[in-house]
Amino acid sequence: MIAATIGMAVGQNSDVTAEAADVVAMENSLKKVDEFMHISRRMHSIALQSAIGGMALSLVGMMFAATGYLSPVSGAICQEVIDVLAVLNALRAAFPPKVISDMAEPT
Repeated sequence: MIAATIGMAVGQNSDVTAEAADVVAMENSLKKVDEFMHISRRMHSIALQSAIGGMALSLVGMMFAATGYLSPVSGAICQEVIDVLAVLNALRAAFPPKVISDMAEPT
């Protein structure tokens, strides 16, 4: 498994910590850590879907082209359609998810 180290500054303590951190949570709440984890997992999943899906569709298109079922022009058009589908899938990241936190809301 691959792991990454992310620096996080919580609150508005100083400019130095904000500059050194990769993520700055302006609220003094650990709920933001949970939200950041949800966002990062979702972004990672969407990026993998777009990349692997685009490559898989491109390989299928190449197989059709190699067997003579696709002319060069129709192959180029198919590749453009595949690229547009991958970009549209990646645009899902712009919309907020239904669930952003596992933590219960305080009552």
